[in-house]
Amino acid sequence: MEVIPTEIPGVLLVRPRIFRDARGYFCETYNAARYREAGIAADFVQDNESLSARGVVRGLHWQAGAHAQAKLVRVLRGAVWDVAVDIRKGSPTFGRHVAARLTAESGLQFFVPRGFAHGFAVLADDTCFAYKCDNLYCPEAERGMRFDDPALGIPWPDLGVPPLLSPKDLRHPPLAQIEPWEP
Repeated sequence: MEVIPTEIPGVLLVRPRIFRDARGYFCETYNAARYREAGIAADFVQDNESLSARGVVRGLHWQAGAHAQAKLVRVLRGAVWDVAVDIRKGSPTFGRHVAARLTAESGLQFFVPRGFAHGFAVLADDTCFAYKCDNLYCPEAERGMRFDDPALGIPWPDLGVPPLLSPKDLRHPPLAQIEPWEP
């Protein structure tokens, strides 16, 4: 596998080795020892999966305090524009983001550490998105931020349809009104 650092330390892209032949392909999507050697030392305890239509936007979300989650995300079918925003209190990169296009074909994975808001825009119909989390979901610790806050400067792609968000995501505040994450 290839680990690709981003402009924010700790946020990583991972390109697993994909072995293709006439039958299809084989890919090792996670190996704790190899990922730990590559700088991803999270102990994953929960796997999540979502299925979405083109135009769906999920996020930006995080878990507060001790309930924070590091995530290793990937696309099983389709494509997304995936985003991580640094919301760590006192961080020199607070409010900055890293974004990447993830597709089933590329197999590219995105590691989002604790202390980052995470979200994605769905670029293809019937997109199946999977993520490993290093902490269990806690509804009381759920937080969110407006995905299209101009202060973030996220270059969301043209989805070809109006963005479709949950009622909860539509009510999230902008960056200036969130409480920064502290462990």
